[in-house]
Amino acid sequence: HVQLVESGGGSVQAGGSLRLSCTASGDTDGPYSMAWFRQAPGKEREGVVVIYTGGGTTDYADSVRGRFTASRDNAKNTLYLHMNNLKPEDTAMYYCALRHPKYGGYWPLVEYEYTEWGQGTQVTVS
Repeated sequence: HVQLVESGGGSVQAGGSLRLSCTASGDTDGPYSMAWFRQAPGKEREGVVVIYTGGGTTDYADSVRGRFTASRDNAKNTLYLHMNNLKPEDTAMYYCALRHPKYGGYWPLVEYEYTEWGQGTQVTVS
């Protein structure tokens, strides 16, 4: 199976920036899509962004479009999330996830399709 480790979270002032990283190890040869989800206290987990197999197509949630930029370094098996102009409502635990190759749908993200999850990294915006 694939193991995912997120890093880069922290506390920032509104308007600040952070870069999250997610490194995958294990069996990463399959055509996985990689995504970021987030979950704020009292809220349901929501999809933030997905980069589909090959890294050529990316979908963003409306709430982050124009502020967040995802990138995928397939050689390093790493997914990044560049978070700019952060807002207090971005405060959440951010999770990296991989979608099994057997799923091929597009936005919106379907949580059950993502079968590999990291432990999360906390982002706090004040």
